[in-house]
Amino acid sequence: MNLDTAATSAPIGKRQAAPRVKVRKSWPVRLRGLKPYLYLLPVMLSIAYWIYRPLIQTFRLSFYQWNLLPTSPEKFVGWENFRNIVTLPEMGKALLNTLYYTIGVIPFSLIIPIAIAIMTDSIGKRSKNAYRALIFLPMIMAPVAVSSVWRWIMHPTNGILNRTLQSWFGLGEPIRFFTDERWAIWSVTFITGWKLIGFSTLIFSAAMTGINKEYYEAAKIDRATRLQTIRYITLPLLSPTILFMAMLSTLFASEWSFSYVNVLTQGGPLNSTTNIYYLLWKYGFQTFSVGWSSAAAVLIFLGFGLIALGFMKLTRKLSFFDD
Repeated sequence: MNLDTAATSAPIGKRQAAPRVKVRKSWPVRLRGLKPYLYLLPVMLSIAYWIYRPLIQTFRLSFYQWNLLPTSPEKFVGWENFRNIVTLPEMGKALLNTLYYTIGVIPFSLIIPIAIAIMTDSIGKRSKNAYRALIFLPMIMAPVAVSSVWRWIMHPTNGILNRTLQSWFGLGEPIRFFTDERWAIWSVTFITGWKLIGFSTLIFSAAMTGINKEYYEAAKIDRATRLQTIRYITLPLLSPTILFMAMLSTLFASEWSFSYVNVLTQGGPLNSTTNIYYLLWKYGFQTFSVGWSSAAAVLIFLGFGLIALGFMKLTRKLSFFDD
């Protein structure tokens, strides 16, 4: 018996495995795997430079005392900036106003846009595109221009709103929307919400286009009413978008209102419209207390970060997805 026959007739379990040959990848093959990361590299560098670099600098400056002058030295003060910010008499008022802005914007960012999106969902495609463009128009307008227009509309003596209230409803004394502390914060909240209606409506309208129309056909077969269809089909399937917009409104209501506070009221009267963002800007660019401003920014970042984390957990629990 020759060697070939012996090797063939040997038990399978006792055969020796053929040695594996390592194939070395050439440089072009290796670079091919890095190609997606090379495409992302400019974006990643831009994000790192414009977002994370200022964020790290803010955290660092919150422990220093500095007045923004290049020739002025930075003095390390530790946690003193945080203690000063927390004990400020204005901080309590700013936090309360921030809560008012957040609650006041919700009808304009959630309730009204959902109603508009539902009522206009069945109109034609051309009409729908036209109304979306018109309703989104306020969102792309510059806040300073919007503030100037609303200042003219709400002027106490020459404003069209006061004149309408006086002629139609017999209003005696004109309402000073931006100089009366009872009206100022709600006037700014209304302008902020008015500007957000178009953006929120566009988001909800886009979300409704993704709902499977077979659900509505099945509801018609079961003789469901319009309200029942909205309650049991539309709103549950819109729940991820509703929670997303609720999170945006909670996190950015005060930031969105900052421009109108700065132009129309400057935080007054008697700090009735001051919020945490205006307080941060005031100490950073009016009094040049960069350490205080950075400490306020860090507290805002941590506080709203926890709120965003809570919303993300709430979204996973309450959202209904069409799988």
